[in-house]
Amino acid sequence: MSQADFEFEGVSCGYGDTVVVRGLSGRVGPGEVLAVLGRNGVGKSTLLKALAGFLPLGEGQVQWQGQRLDTLPAHRRCQAGMVYSPQENVVFGDLSVQANLWLHHPAGRPDSRYDALFELFPRLRERLAQTAGSLSGGERKLLAFVRTLGMQAGLCLLDEPTEGVQPENIERMAAVIRERTAAGQRFLIVEQNLSFLEQVADTVLVMDHGQMVLNGRMQDLGRETLEQYLLI
Repeated sequence: MSQADFEFEGVSCGYGDTVVVRGLSGRVGPGEVLAVLGRNGVGKSTLLKALAGFLPLGEGQVQWQGQRLDTLPAHRRCQAGMVYSPQENVVFGDLSVQANLWLHHPAGRPDSRYDALFELFPRLRERLAQTAGSLSGGERKLLAFVRTLGMQAGLCLLDEPTEGVQPENIERMAAVIRERTAAGQRFLIVEQNLSFLEQVADTVLVMDHGQMVLNGRMQDLGRETLEQYLLI
């Protein structure tokens, strides 16, 4: 494994005595997107929580740029250059849109890192003074996406980033991810929107009942094969 890679190996985790994820392994190199796909309830979000440090591992290890992360708390993983956007509770609802974007930056107001994102998503710039909790569900997702990318980390973990987002903004999100990966940024994305994944994903890890059932390059697996794993 290159020290520029993110890798998890043999990861098992869950809640209390209940094991949800069993023996999962994956890797994301510079400029790559790994998509995690599967029906609701198969353990995708649980995997991301464990990788981000919000759930302890039962087994396995997590490495990022040559450093073991599996014993580090979530804030230390963030300091190491790994940021996480969860599926739910994605914003601080009582704070303004502006505060949500800037609270991660010690200076209180970051540099121009959001300028290009505001050009793509002008609705957020128009609503900087509005409380984040008053936004629609899709707008809150968009705010979380912009905030995560504004942190300019080497690795972004995104859980269902397009959920509830308008189609034109999903296209813009895909364009941003392609631009960022071209510059070497890495993404691990839990998602069920295959049209979105076809635009951004390099490799796909398909889960069922907490285990990997398929793994390969997006272009090789094809949409028809992947759709089978989303059917109830």
